[in-house]
Amino acid sequence: MAKRDYYETLGVARGAGADEIKKAYRKKAKELHPDRNKDDADAETKFKEVNEAHDVLKDPEKKAAYDRFGHAAFEGGMGGGGGPRGGMHPGQNGDFASAFSDVFEDLFGDFMGGQPGRGGGGGRTRATRGSDLRYNLRVDLEDAFRGTQKTITVPTAVQCGACDGKGTEGASEPATCPTCSGMGKVRAQQGFFTVERTCPTCSGAGQIIKNPCKVCGGVGRVEKERQLSVNIPAGVETGTRIRLSGEGEAGLRGGPSGDLYIFVEVEDHPIFQRDGTTLYCQVPVSMGAAALGGDVEVPIIDGGRSRVKVPEGSQTGRQMRLRGKGMPALRGGAPGDMFIELIVETPVNLTTRQKELLREFEEIGERNNPRRDSFFAKVKGFWDGMTQ
Repeated sequence: MAKRDYYETLGVARGAGADEIKKAYRKKAKELHPDRNKDDADAETKFKEVNEAHDVLKDPEKKAAYDRFGHAAFEGGMGGGGGPRGGMHPGQNGDFASAFSDVFEDLFGDFMGGQPGRGGGGGRTRATRGSDLRYNLRVDLEDAFRGTQKTITVPTAVQCGACDGKGTEGASEPATCPTCSGMGKVRAQQGFFTVERTCPTCSGAGQIIKNPCKVCGGVGRVEKERQLSVNIPAGVETGTRIRLSGEGEAGLRGGPSGDLYIFVEVEDHPIFQRDGTTLYCQVPVSMGAAALGGDVEVPIIDGGRSRVKVPEGSQTGRQMRLRGKGMPALRGGAPGDMFIELIVETPVNLTTRQKELLREFEEIGERNNPRRDSFFAKVKGFWDGMTQ
């Protein structure tokens, strides 16, 4: 059966440039990869055809020969030299493995960390950055209002003082791992695939320590508790994150330290409820004070107090605003307000005389409860309608 034209196989026009050919090849290779087409019996054959076409067209000499002589350029005898590179058939042996590595990197490079010489993640350096740490800090609402300074104790890994984080004893230095030549990874060819694994000798470090530090065992850091002072700004809310650069876990073998993240949780308050910069305070008032009106003294979050006028005939749920008496804004701006919400309290444990007075009030009361009168008027209309 006659071979397909290489340009047709890759889906590009004759005269296409190197970049266009490479882009088309990678697209075709992804589409036709056998692992993605397990139900297609011809997938492997098509995949090989794409690699063969790319192997020829990516090479300027092979491409020139193919443009002039077609497939005959690689069947031996052309030009007196058996075709380019001694007549080797395109797609065989080393050339095919090289071509396949391109698509392998494209398909799996992100998971393998790149390949040496391609700027992905080749040689492993001795220094490794330390991990970031998280600390949950609880503060009360008063501290969140004023801002404060807290001292916290953080268990973490710090740089070993005996070896200055190198992990070696005395003046000795780590040696390059002989198994991976300092790469931290080893590769093995399995059929079409190049499998990359963490080096078993150095565990991915790229170096081995022949004379480890007796204090840290060659790790370059030791476990220790540290005390840190943390500034809590006024206006913090639950979920506020404070970053302390370089206060996380120490790096390996002299690497930079990670960061410490303080996550703030503001505790509930027994008097105030918070919503952003707004505060709410529920104030109980007696039935008589709500009916007759008067003044009530309420607390302020800064520790002060304020007198609020209760209007005559106030009902449960009525709110009064105290401007600027809420929480400060975390990043500047005007402070929030505080709302006083009245809770009209029904008296309990009445004396005999109190009960008599209330009964007398009920008997002589007229149009003193408009909400009740309105409700039962609606109820009566509802019942009348159901009866008709």
